[in-house]
Amino acid sequence: MPKMKTNSSAKKRFTFTGSGKIKRKHAYKSHILTKKSKKRKRNLTKFTLVHKADTPNVLVMLAKK
Repeated sequence: MPKMKTNSSAKKRFTFTGSGKIKRKHAYKSHILTKKSKKRKRNLTKFTLVHKADTPNVLVMLAKK
């Protein structure tokens, strides 16, 4: 059986932490930024973790399971 291919869009969007959790960027930071507050834009810049319920789907896209 051949190897499973990695989803190209997923490999650009997700990275792993040292403990194996999956990091992602926040949404809503690409355009229409004038109506958003500085605090909101600043907080959207930071990384966050993928939710536990979504982790299996992301791992399938990254061909890790």
